[in-house]
Amino acid sequence: MAQEKLLFFDTTLRDGEQSPGCSMTQHEKLLMAHALEDLGVDILEAGFAISSEGDFAAIQAVAKEIRRPRIASLARAKREDIERAAAALEPAERPRIHIFLASSDIHLQYKLKISREEALEQAAKSVALARTYVDDVEFSPEDSTRTDIDFLCKIVQAAIDAGATTINMPDTVGYTTPSEYCAMFRRVRGCVSGADKVVFSSHCHNDLGLAVANSLAAIDGGARQVECTINGIGERAGNAALEEIAAALIVRADKYPVEHNLKAEQLYPVSQQLAGIISFAPSPNKAVVGSNAFAHEAGIHQHGVLSNPLTYEIMTPASVGVPANRMVLGKHSGRHALRSRLNDLGYQLGPADLDAAYRAFTELADKKKAIYDQDLINLVAHHKRHEDLISAEPVSEAG
Repeated sequence: MAQEKLLFFDTTLRDGEQSPGCSMTQHEKLLMAHALEDLGVDILEAGFAISSEGDFAAIQAVAKEIRRPRIASLARAKREDIERAAAALEPAERPRIHIFLASSDIHLQYKLKISREEALEQAAKSVALARTYVDDVEFSPEDSTRTDIDFLCKIVQAAIDAGATTINMPDTVGYTTPSEYCAMFRRVRGCVSGADKVVFSSHCHNDLGLAVANSLAAIDGGARQVECTINGIGERAGNAALEEIAAALIVRADKYPVEHNLKAEQLYPVSQQLAGIISFAPSPNKAVVGSNAFAHEAGIHQHGVLSNPLTYEIMTPASVGVPANRMVLGKHSGRHALRSRLNDLGYQLGPADLDAAYRAFTELADKKKAIYDQDLINLVAHHKRHEDLISAEPVSEAG
């Protein structure tokens, strides 16, 4: 039986850029768009056309240059937004207009100040209008996870009947839990007619740290598109991180038997490129692409990884494009890691000499947070002068 296809919708250039400090110039957006195309994303949301002249121009530039992914522009459920999005997307080979309209009562009452009936009418009219410009229209009932489930079914039905080809049900404020989100997708897909003719999509924010878990739960619930960003950048606490979802699909293919177009070995390079553009890197302990994601300091872990990396690494660094794992020498490190690093530096020590070097190393590690190669070279040289490590000799290199 053939596996189902999962589409990756990247919104780094739109929702990601809305994160404080993450704005990009048109040139930088183009650089990222090419990197995302090389990564294999299926849909690239290039911006929000009506929000500014700069966003309009950036969407247009991306639409001209990027050919393989679908290019999307966000639009409110308003004629002027939809027309502006359509104009920006004119050069695109495969354009998509992405319409959003709030569906939760709190948004309808306090933000939009319209009734549920008015929202249904607005959703249907806006989708129908967008279909006069493009064949590919995505509709998002904003704040789906705080929307009355019966009304959510109604507004999704209205969008499908009007011609929507993708239905995205976003966790706009990062409120839901995995079990709730999965159940929501199953309920809506079961209650609307034509559900089998459209693609259902997730879009999760990370306010409770559950964005990736909720995205995976949506896949369990039948979503076949996930909306995400590189490094998880985005409004407030960010969006679901593309690289974490991708890694989960690789490592737990037994739980998520779906195919996708991503080239996993490009994940780290794209992450690094974004970090260079927005001038800040992900947290060191960020999963998959953080600087500590494949770093080991504890002696037990280092011994295991030196024996077989799979003891403490559930994926290889190379599988996601990381050059190599790192053995970080510190006060928690053991003899195996010290010996390995000294060997790398050209020193081979016997058991007694290694014991002496390790004692000196632990004394130094208690005083310094980081131990560098030069510290180890100085340590060996010091003890050699005192004839404590008389057998420590640099290994000569051939040639």
